[in-house]
Amino acid sequence: MSDEDQAMEGSPPKSTRRRALMLGAASASAIVTIRPALAQTGASVTNCEIPVPDPGRAGFYVAPDGQLVPPGTQGAFPPPGRAFKAEEVKRALAGGTLPGTDYERSRAYTNYIRRLQSGTSGFTCFASLQMPRG
Repeated sequence: MSDEDQAMEGSPPKSTRRRALMLGAASASAIVTIRPALAQTGASVTNCEIPVPDPGRAGFYVAPDGQLVPPGTQGAFPPPGRAFKAEEVKRALAGGTLPGTDYERSRAYTNYIRRLQSGTSGFTCFASLQMPRG
């Protein structure tokens, strides 16, 4: 039976059925692919790091308000020497202190982190901490 004969009898031609089956298979694989990606989002948030300051401005000190200032500025703190993990930052933002810091230094570093802008190293990690998780 030709495609034309099938079309006349009301059933779709073979090529149309084949195309529908292929689209269905592609949709199913897309769903399977997306779900693991969403599941990994939570894990990647806890594994990301936020450098203070970002590598492009290494060597600057951090003022109590989070601004970067020249080294040796009175009242400012030297960089911590390592990036902070997302979970450490999350705890500090909730009222704790960052590891290896006292209250004042931790507050200056978290103020810096709060001021991060798009395009700055650590911004995506910080932004992901602000997103509610379902």
